Parts: sequence; structure tokens; C-alpha cells
Amino acid sequence: MRILMTTAAMACALGAAPALADIKIGASLSETGPAAFLGDPEAKTLRMEVDKINAEGGINGEKVELIMYDDAGDANKAKTFATRLVEDDEVIAVIGGTTTGTTMAMIPVFEDAEIPFISLAGAVDIIDPVKPFTFKTPHTDRMACEKIFTDMKARGFTKIGMISGSDGFGQSMQAQCKDVAEDAGVEIVADEVYGPQDADMTPQLTNIRGKGAEAILNSGMGQGPAVVTRNHKQLAIDAPLYQSHGVASKQFIELAGAEAAEGVRLPAAALLVADQLPDDDAQKPVVTAYSDAYKSATGEEVSTFGGHAHDALAILKAAIERAGSDDPVAIRDEIEASKEFIGTGGMVTYSPDDHLGLTQDAFRMLEIRDGDWTIAE
Repeated sequence: MRILMTTAAMACALGAAPALADIKIGASLSETGPAAFLGDPEAKTLRMEVDKINAEGGINGEKVELIMYDDAGDANKAKTFATRLVEDDEVIAVIGGTTTGTTMAMIPVFEDAEIPFISLAGAVDIIDPVKPFTFKTPHTDRMACEKIFTDMKARGFTKIGMISGSDGFGQSMQAQCKDVAEDAGVEIVADEVYGPQDADMTPQLTNIRGKGAEAILNSGMGQGPAVVTRNHKQLAIDAPLYQSHGVASKQFIELAGAEAAEGVRLPAAALLVADQLPDDDAQKPVVTAYSDAYKSATGEEVSTFGGHAHDALAILKAAIERAGSDDPVAIRDEIEASKEFIGTGGMVTYSPDDHLGLTQDAFRMLEIRDGDWTIAE
């Protein structure tokens, strides 16, 4: 078990005497383990942003203490940490749940304790049906299916093959895509599954090709999508390959290889193409500022996953400011009242009936060209 501390907490441990933190915010993230490529930039972002908030005077004049645990993608650990955050650490709000599995394990704890929780995971099940104290910042898997199918149809592809990971996110997106396929005007002619540790998906892809798929969609995260991409290239399959927003980071291109990833399309936030946005785009100042700060602090490229953490903390900070209180119920009410917040993921407007707050316009369809992200034409 690892407990991660902010710069302020570390200074205290070394004998310095910074102002005591008055606002306790919790987090349980998958900083290590199979989902580390998601959780690591999330954790780095939260540390960076909390340090910035405290350097600027805190929230309503009070310092913020970030109490963060590494659940390594284990749902049981995540639930244990959720209970600890509520009962021992006495946090007033929580950001986290890197994966759908860890998020779903924690939701009952925070709902029972009436502690506002902003998830960083993708599945629509997190906020549908709406739960009083649970929100999320990433686009949903259902939205991704709809965005991808719209793009496929525009390119003349109506018979598609699916290959999905057996993890929580992969199975959730597989189900959502099946649910919206008919209304989107596409037919799923092949439906294959792979395990998180599988190192070769050529049998599944061969089956998909044999059933006449005009395009292929991989719903998955982790190492699997990179393997699918390499196998797709090795088999010289003509049907273009689409990936989910679950791989929206430069690391995916590196794992798959630039040559294999060439031409792959996926829906993602504007953050990955910040320098390609027109100057009048409302998101450009936000995504550029975060991208520059993250690169300066870590020496690494940004990913949409760190962006989700940035947005969650910014929404929470504004809610606490408006509430003028550390009462979790008052903070929850102000989170739900968030209107037209411009974040790295798009413009967010929550309501009692919508704890996602994003529309389809928040997604950009991207295509990998020459080892980098471009806006698909």
C-alpha cells in the first residue's frame, strides 16, 4: 500500500512548518498496476494542481490537503480506501476511480456517507441512473460509440466488426455499442472478445475479416488495443481500425508503433490537439494552459486522463468556493449547479438529471498521422 502526499505534506514530514491544511480532499487512483497509464497522469495532475491552489492562497483562504491512495486498479483495495477516506481521513469530497471497476466498487461507500465523488472513469453506468453524490468528468462509452458510428457512416461503412476487452470498460462499451448500433444505421457482423493478458488477437481479427466487416472497432483499454493495432497491421486488413477514447494518450501510439497506428481513428478531447485548435475555440486557452503546465512539471506529454483529473478538481474547487463551507452536502449541491464550465474535456453543465454534463460536441474525431494526433477530416 502506498500513501501519496502533496508537497505541503512532505514538507511537514521533513520538519518544516507550513500552514495546516483545513480542506481535506481524497483520491483513490490506479497509479500503479495495469491501468497505470491512466492513473499516473491523473495522480501527477492532482498533486500539481493542489500545489498550485495552495501557492495561490488555497480555497476561500484555507489550504488544501490531498489524501491520495494507490489502489493499483484493484476494486477491493479501492473500496477499502474509500472507507478509510470517509471514516479515518474525514475527507469532504473525493476524486478518483481511475477505472470503471474501481469506481463502481467505491460508489456505495460515498453514497452511503453522502460524500461528493467525481469519477475519472468512462462507463455510462457510473452516472446512469443518476446517483445523488456521484459525478464524472470523462465522456461516456455510449457517447464514444455514437461518435464512432457517425464517422463510420460518413465514410460509407455500415457493416462493422467489434473486438472488445473483457475488462469492465471493454464490456461496458461493447454493450453500449450494440445498444446504439441499429439507431446509428450500422450492422455488427462480427463480435469478438480478448482477455487483458492476451498477446495475440490475430484469430479474432481473422474471424472479423472473414465476415466481411467494412470497419473494425476495438472497445478496450490497457495493452490490448496496442496488440490489436499491431495485429491489424500484420494481417494487412483493409477495413480501417477505430479505437475507443480509453487509449487517448501518446503512450498508445508508442506501444502500438507509429507505423501500425497510422490511420487509426478515435474520439477524444481537444486536449490532444491543443495546438491545432483555432484561436477562437473556447477550449484553447484552457487546454493550452494545462498542457504547458503539465509538461513543465513532469517533462511528459499530456493525456486526456490527466485532463479528466484537472477538470474534476477545478469543478470541485469552484463548488467549494461557492458553497463557502466544508459541508459535503452543500458542496454536492454546488457541483450539481455547475454551469458552462470550460474544461479540457469540453463544456460541462450538470443538473439534477445529468451528472456527466457533456454533449456529443465535446468529442473530437482524431486520426493518427506520422506518429501524432491530428483532427480527422
